Amino acid sequence: MTYDLFIIGGGVNGAAIARDAAGRGLSVFLVEQNDLASGTSSASTKLIHGGLRYLEYYEFRLVREALIEREVLLNAAPHIIWPLRFVLPHHAGLRPRWLIRLGLFLYDHLGGRKILPGTRSVDLTQDEVGTPLREEFTHGWEYSDCWVNDARLVTLYAVDARTKGAVIRTRTKCLDASRRADGWEMAIESDGAREQVNAKFLVNAAGPWVSDVLAKVVHQNEPAKVRMVKGSHIVVDRLYDHDRCYIFQNGDGRVDFAIPYEDKFTLIGTTDLDYQGAPERPEITDDEIQYLLGAAGAYFKRPITKDMIRWTYSGIRPLYDDGASDAKSATRDYVLKLEGAAGQPQMLSVFGGKITTSRKLAEAALAKLAPFFPQMKKPWTAGAKLPGGMTYADVPTYIAAQQKAYSFLKPQNIERLFRAYGTRMDGILQRARFASDLGASFGPLSAHEVEYLKREEFAVTSEDILWRRSKLGLHMKPDEIESLKAYLGETEKPKRKATKSNG
Repeated sequence: MTYDLFIIGGGVNGAAIARDAAGRGLSVFLVEQNDLASGTSSASTKLIHGGLRYLEYYEFRLVREALIEREVLLNAAPHIIWPLRFVLPHHAGLRPRWLIRLGLFLYDHLGGRKILPGTRSVDLTQDEVGTPLREEFTHGWEYSDCWVNDARLVTLYAVDARTKGAVIRTRTKCLDASRRADGWEMAIESDGAREQVNAKFLVNAAGPWVSDVLAKVVHQNEPAKVRMVKGSHIVVDRLYDHDRCYIFQNGDGRVDFAIPYEDKFTLIGTTDLDYQGAPERPEITDDEIQYLLGAAGAYFKRPITKDMIRWTYSGIRPLYDDGASDAKSATRDYVLKLEGAAGQPQMLSVFGGKITTSRKLAEAALAKLAPFFPQMKKPWTAGAKLPGGMTYADVPTYIAAQQKAYSFLKPQNIERLFRAYGTRMDGILQRARFASDLGASFGPLSAHEVEYLKREEFAVTSEDILWRRSKLGLHMKPDEIESLKAYLGETEKPKRKATKSNG
């Protein structure tokens, strides 16, 4: 069989393109050398946002597109995406009030906001959001963006693509891609076994490995314009009680976020550093840790120390090299580069992009492919639900009904299952009447859930389950993790980037 598209990369962009293409009637074969979202796409700040600070760099098209996408994605998957309010304290020594007000006015009106509430001014001396902050911060603003479970978004794109006929092969590496008279011939390898796949069109969505694919797989001589930027985050003990997030201005012109995370923690990030090393498993540096502790510590009353860190993670953003002088001002917009001489098989390489604009990026990619596939159906994803999705307004009613139907589970457990699987949580619970009906228990995980993740969501290892399909690795005790690994038949401990366990 000759497929229409062969996609290299199972991150957010590759999975989104696979989903869109499969839904338009194209045959798709996607390979990912590791697990889905195992690189950049699980190392984000977990936000669906317009990017308030990008207005300073006149990225109005990108910000508008991202602001519109917030509500498109919220409507598609309100189980893994939900609204958050962000508090921006005014720092008298940095951006003036008028400039921030102007930026927030544009932010409220550029994207045709319908669901999310608008900006309000906040007296930090009176409002509860001012309580955790230092006394010198007396005024601020509160505005809307959204939260996303980033790795689950990638997984749902892939699940939906497979439902529509795409072949999704994780832990499969593309060793070589060669042009032939009638298309591409790929050599792929999985578990030491090699095979050949033929396709009419090649999509290089390898993220930080996009240049490696061009040089080592496609054997292209021209250097790719890629700027790798490392972003690191720390997860600390929860710093405050309310449910709002903070966005902090820093003296170097950057901003950082402090976000309630996994109930018990606060997520702080991110850094922006040019990166020259290999993309595999980047590590946070001591300088980055000190930077993030200092950035948050400049605003919070409570001292934030290194021994409060429970987890760290880092990711590499493969940005298009636009010649910006520093990493923080390099464009976050995506670039789609179509390559191939007339009469030759074509290739599309994807540079940059954000979690927020992944669906729109896929639409733009398919628009570039349209001349080569005249049979391709029209765009369809703007109004489509992702697996487990439902109408946003119906979420509270659905959760309440599930809590009644499965009363043997604690409300917080029902909430967790919904926030991961939405309406597909029934595929795990299967009308169980007692907790014992769900099989062996690994702390918050049941054997039913583990088997569901293996069967439906491409999970293989404990790392896939605990750090990408969920973040239960932050909550489970060492013996619970060991029991899970024994259940999965793992003989060695999966690697993960953690500084300290709270188990």
